[in-house]
Amino acid sequence: MPGELRKPGGANTGLRKEMGRQGEEVATRYLCDKGYRILARNYYTRFGELDIVCEKDGTIVFVEVRSRRGVAFGTPEESITPAKVAKIRKTAMSYLAECAGRRYKGIRFDVITIRQQSGKTEINHLPGAF
Repeated sequence: MPGELRKPGGANTGLRKEMGRQGEEVATRYLCDKGYRILARNYYTRFGELDIVCEKDGTIVFVEVRSRRGVAFGTPEESITPAKVAKIRKTAMSYLAECAGRRYKGIRFDVITIRQQSGKTEINHLPGAF
């Protein structure tokens, strides 16, 4: 209804969450197909959330997944702000502190974007994005 006030998020919140969940599923399958071993999904701390934590060849990889249906509000890559990067890094340090007994050759932060347009799914993997 014109002029009607809505709560932040509103009816689209559920749709966005579902799209995010589906994007994480696509990203998880993609990573498994590429030989990554999934260690955790949706890891929460008081600092934030890690979408996917995985390992490949001794390197622990923290993966941020971004999904979009179009680019009207910008590309998925553009949606990762410096503040979001800082939260991810802080949350990753919390994860590593919790897993203190494990040793890794390296640590990496990747971004996987999922773009769904015209019935097609486009995956873009950015290793070492930040």
